[in-house]
Amino acid sequence: MMRARFSITAMFLSVAIAYVAYPYITLYRLGEAIRGADAATLETLVDWPSVREGIKEDICDLVVDDPAPQHGAKLPPFGASFMRGIASSTIDQKVTPQAIAAAGVASPASKQAIAKPPGDVYVEWAFFESPTAFSVSLRQGSLSDPIRLQMELRHGEWQIRRVWLPPELLTSAPART
Repeated sequence: MMRARFSITAMFLSVAIAYVAYPYITLYRLGEAIRGADAATLETLVDWPSVREGIKEDICDLVVDDPAPQHGAKLPPFGASFMRGIASSTIDQKVTPQAIAAAGVASPASKQAIAKPPGDVYVEWAFFESPTAFSVSLRQGSLSDPIRLQMELRHGEWQIRRVWLPPELLTSAPART
């Protein structure tokens, strides 16, 4: 009887530890996929359509709904629709596993020139919001605000479903295209 209780307790603890560690392992795999330019792994770790839609919403909210003071009043309906179309097309083209993998690889020359590249990203905090939702705040040296990720557990796998980029990245994105 005592041996059975110990076995059940050990099994329960093993499952609990694995469950708690799983999203952190997924984050590690994500970082390795970006550093290794592994688009196939990025494809499985991120729900790309959901992430793209979230970024489109954020850009439209920033550019269309809350214009900068120099832009004056809100855009007229046609202008807002036009901006949404441009943002949508740009995000669909630029936010892909292949583009992220390509951006994550630094050339050997740049690795030698900079001891600690400004692109280094680290986890500021991470926690469970619920049994199936995990939030992460990432810091990058040159950004004033963090990059936030939300992961969801679906079909037994953690996957990034939403990304919130700092406003400085959202407003500079169209200039890079």
